[in-house]
Amino acid sequence: MLDSMVRHLGYVSRTEAVRYTFKTVKRVIPVLFVILSIIPHLMAVDQSFSRVKVPDSKGKPVNAVLTFSDQKQAVEIRPTKVAGLTIPYNRIYKFSYEYTRRHRVSEGTLATAPLGIGALMMLTKGRSHWLQIDYDDPQNVRKFYVLRMDKHDYLHILEAVKAHTGKDADVLGNANKR
Repeated sequence: MLDSMVRHLGYVSRTEAVRYTFKTVKRVIPVLFVILSIIPHLMAVDQSFSRVKVPDSKGKPVNAVLTFSDQKQAVEIRPTKVAGLTIPYNRIYKFSYEYTRRHRVSEGTLATAPLGIGALMMLTKGRSHWLQIDYDDPQNVRKFYVLRMDKHDYLHILEAVKAHTGKDADVLGNANKR
């Protein structure tokens, strides 16, 4: 009974201890190698951004989901009402980032301008963050795809571009005034 209590408390005698012999190490190293080679595949997680807008067939912006898929090795753009697009990482040759600033003039601000609210809105400027993906299609024709990023996600998207594809986005325009 004393022997079972000692073992229950975690005491191991010298005869039961694991000895580091060549035979033991020779068995452990392949197991560690297999575990370490599987970890990067398990860590390949898709990263998605849902606050993205892309143009539809008429040029109007529609909501979309931008996904960097390491399992498929591709950038996936899935608009809500239009057919999606999948661009393999190895076909992408350049990413370009640009932001624009313009006055907020729309039908809504023009309608409320006499009240003063629209006039104040037209005096302020709005920012738009754009990402252009330049790629080759399967027939080796150079194409590009432009999407508008949300102001809260654009930095995370630019980080994901670098992390998943290994390419930096070229910053176009005056980047100092961002």
